[in-house]
Amino acid sequence: MNKIENSFLNKDQFGDDFLWGVSTAAFQIEGAHDADGKGSSIWDVFTSQKGKIKNGHHALTACDFYNSYQNDIDLISELNIPNFRFSISWPRIMPTGIHPVNQSGIEYYNKIIDSLLASGIEPWITLYHWDLPHALETKGGWTNRESVSWFSEYVEVCAQYFGDRVKNWMVINEPSVFTGAGYFLGIHAPGKKGITNYLKAMHHVTLATAAGAKILRNRIPKANIGTTFSCTHIEPATESTKDVEAAKRVDTLLNRTFIEPILGLGYPQKDLPVLKKLNNYILEDDLNNLSFDFDFIGLQCYTREVVKSSMLIPYIGAELISAEKRNVISTEMGWEVYPPALYHVLKKFNEYKSIKKIIITENGAAFPDTLSNGKVYDIKRTHYIQDHLEQILKAKKDGLNVEGYFVWSLTDNFEWAEGYNARFGLIHVDFETQQRTIKHSGLWFKDFLS
Repeated sequence: MNKIENSFLNKDQFGDDFLWGVSTAAFQIEGAHDADGKGSSIWDVFTSQKGKIKNGHHALTACDFYNSYQNDIDLISELNIPNFRFSISWPRIMPTGIHPVNQSGIEYYNKIIDSLLASGIEPWITLYHWDLPHALETKGGWTNRESVSWFSEYVEVCAQYFGDRVKNWMVINEPSVFTGAGYFLGIHAPGKKGITNYLKAMHHVTLATAAGAKILRNRIPKANIGTTFSCTHIEPATESTKDVEAAKRVDTLLNRTFIEPILGLGYPQKDLPVLKKLNNYILEDDLNNLSFDFDFIGLQCYTREVVKSSMLIPYIGAELISAEKRNVISTEMGWEVYPPALYHVLKKFNEYKSIKKIIITENGAAFPDTLSNGKVYDIKRTHYIQDHLEQILKAKKDGLNVEGYFVWSLTDNFEWAEGYNARFGLIHVDFETQQRTIKHSGLWFKDFLS
C-alpha cells in the first residue's frame, strides 16, 4: 500500500472541533519592502548587510504576497484550508514604530482580512513575527525597556482597526528564537550579541507579551487570544549525570524560560542559574505584570535535540549533537526528522495545568522538491506531515490537550538566514517568475481536509 495515497489518517479521527490551518509571516512572504509608506524593519537592514544571508539572498520581493495576496488566498481556498495564520508588519502599520499610523498599511491588511472572510477562511493574526521597525532598533530595540510601551501602542492600533472582524490573535512569535538568535548569537536581525543584550530583550519581550494580550482583552473582549512558543524535545546523549543535567539546562532554556513567567510561575532561575542575572532588570511590579491568562498557547515543534555536557560552552555548560554527527535522517535545515518529538512536547506542556488549550501553530519541513512535467513532487514532506499528525492523534487518544494543527508553511518563502535555499511550502514558488504550483504535499493535505 502506498502510504501517500492511502494514508490511514482521516480528518474525522481528530474531531469536528479540531482546527486546521496554515501559517505564514509578513517579512517572509510580502516583499514590497518600501511600498506605500512602509518603514524599514530590522530584517530589511540585516539582509542588506554582506554575508548575513546565505547566497546573498534578500526579501525585497520575497513571494510578492503584497501584490498577489488574492491569488494566494484563492489557493488556500482551493486547498480546503479553513484557517490562515499571517502576521502584520509593524513598520507597514507604523513606519517609525510609533505614531503616526500609515493608512495605506491599514488598508492593505483590511483587504486581506476582508478577502479571507469573503472566501470563508478564518484569519489568525500574529502581531509580532520578528520584523521590528528599524527606527526603534536605533533606540535599543527590545533591549530598551520602552519597547514595552512601543509594542503596546502598536497593539492598540491593530486592535482598533482589525478587532471588529478578527477573532483570533497571537501576540508574539517564538520569543526564545528571535531573542536568542538576534540578541545573543547575532545570527539573526538585529545582529546583536552578548548575555546582557539577550537578558534585557528576554525580559522586555515577556513583559510586552502580557501587556499586548491585556490590550487585546480590553479592546476585543470576545477575542480568542494566544501567543506562540518554539519548543523542542530534549534528550541527554547518555544516562550520565553530567549529560542528564546538561539536558535539563537546555530544556529550561528552550522550553521553559519564556512560558513559565507568562503562566505566573516566574523565571526558572533555579534550573538555569544564569537567569538570576535577570534580577538586574526586574523592577517592582514586573513579576505581577509578566503573566496573562491566555485562551490558548501555540506550540511550534519541528525536531528533537540530543545534548551532552560541555563546560566549554558558557552559561549553559551543554552542547547540541547535530543530526549529521548522529547520522540520522534530517531536513534541509539540518534538523532531525523525529516525529515522536511532537508527542513528547505535547505531553510536557500538558503538565502545565493552567494552559487552557494547546494548538500546534507551526510544524513542517524543508526538503528539496522534484519538478517534472509541470508537477512538484515532495514525498518526504508529505510523509513528514502524516507522521506528525499520527503523533497528534496518539496524543489525543491519550487524553492530552491539543486542539489544532497549522502547517508551516503555505508557500516556499524567505527562510531568514537560510534565504530561499530551504523550502517549507505546500506550494512551490518560482522566485524568478512568482509562479505558484501546488506540491504533492499540498494536494494530499487538500484531499485530507475535504
